[in-house]
Amino acid sequence: MARIGCRRAGLAVPYRHCGRPGGRARGCSAGRAGTEVLVSRRGWLLFALMSVLWGIPYLMIKVAVESVSVPMVVFARTALGALILLPLVLRSGQLDVVRRHWRPLLLFTAVEILGPWALLSDAENRLTSSMTGLLIAAVPIVGVVLARLTGDAERLGPVRWAGLLVGLTGVGVLAGPHLGGGSAWSIGEVMLVALGYAIAPIIATRRLQDLPSLHMAAFALAIAAVIYAGPAIATWPDAMPSGRVLAALIGLGLICTALAFIVFFELIREVGTSRGMVFTYVNPAVAVVAGVAFLGEPLTGTIIASFALILAGSVLATAHRSPAPTPPADTAQAEDANVASEPAYEP
Repeated sequence: MARIGCRRAGLAVPYRHCGRPGGRARGCSAGRAGTEVLVSRRGWLLFALMSVLWGIPYLMIKVAVESVSVPMVVFARTALGALILLPLVLRSGQLDVVRRHWRPLLLFTAVEILGPWALLSDAENRLTSSMTGLLIAAVPIVGVVLARLTGDAERLGPVRWAGLLVGLTGVGVLAGPHLGGGSAWSIGEVMLVALGYAIAPIIATRRLQDLPSLHMAAFALAIAAVIYAGPAIATWPDAMPSGRVLAALIGLGLICTALAFIVFFELIREVGTSRGMVFTYVNPAVAVVAGVAFLGEPLTGTIIASFALILAGSVLATAHRSPAPTPPADTAQAEDANVASEPAYEP
């Protein structure tokens, strides 16, 4: 949701449209030799908010699929999100850019929303929300592998290879005990979601560089809502869903999608891209805590161990070599280059 480095739970976004001109994010102050060392209080607040906004969708999806269909979940979320974001985009103009990029935008929407959000919702019919959130945490690892295979990343050194192995071990520890039962299909669905979230940034980087972030997010949501409207109507529930389910659907669309994108873009403007994306490492912990606290899901040693392994693997696998000193005017450009291969995902 286009220089990409950041999803799904969500959309990969073009960082270069998020930051301010001049190199330094507005919420950072410079240390010695121009090194950015301080983050504003507003930056920390936005960081904490994003950690929650993209950590709780797994909980809300789990609640929603109790009594409504998968197409209904995806339609409600995308329609409500588009309802909030589209007016902002239409007011800002630049619609000719969207028209020029409609083909790659459709492809981006397919691999970022149409497939992943349906697969994710279906998987949570059988998986706990906390387990789903932890499996999605492997997206950065998948992204590094894809970037390497497509030639979009620097050569992997020993540390990054170790990160891949550690992260994949974490996925194995988490998924292994469930592969022999009925959960194997759902685990496969979540892994396909991770693959989609990793592919979307590549599409955006190569084909959607001129499309502003908010435009990409708003129109992708609108396209998905139109496509899922028919299936949602066809599977409309016979009885009114409970207040708990309705609250989950509204929360997914308004809070975890529309508000989350607005806050996300503000976070990137405030602290810069590299710092801004650190919250993706916190999301899985929020997903686990939410599932345990509100749904009574088990907190086992396996979950704790797999989270530690996946988190460590993601950090190591996406680590970059320390760049050579960069003139202040080129700071933003260098930062974009460093994070270009790291996918963001919105659950």
